[in-house]
Amino acid sequence: MDSKVTYWIEMSDYDFDTAKAMLDTGRYLYVAFMCHQTVEKILKAYWSKVLDEPPLKIHSLSRLAEKSGLDKGMSEEQMDFIDELEPLNIEARYPSYKERLMKSLTSDRCAKMIGQTDELRSWIKNRL
Repeated sequence: MDSKVTYWIEMSDYDFDTAKAMLDTGRYLYVAFMCHQTVEKILKAYWSKVLDEPPLKIHSLSRLAEKSGLDKGMSEEQMDFIDELEPLNIEARYPSYKERLMKSLTSDRCAKMIGQTDELRSWIKNRL
């Protein structure tokens, strides 16, 4: 496998392990942020596999999926999950969003998010 693809897979795996560790410690804001990062990086692995150009330096999951063509094979449920994760990268960073987001993140919601992240990343990995 290409070293660029391997790099992005390893970074995605690391971020996924971090998301699980944050769930275990009750740091729900960072669970959401790391789930976004996990998916972003596995999308960049796919991009590196199918395109000759380096991945865009963006955080938009839907745009990464679209530009790499992966969105064409995704289910509606997978696209809905990407839509759910999309704003979490920004909302976790800025105070105006952070407090509202923290109120919406519960242990159950974050556990479900980790499960969905794992399913999506596994689905993408199977295409690498």
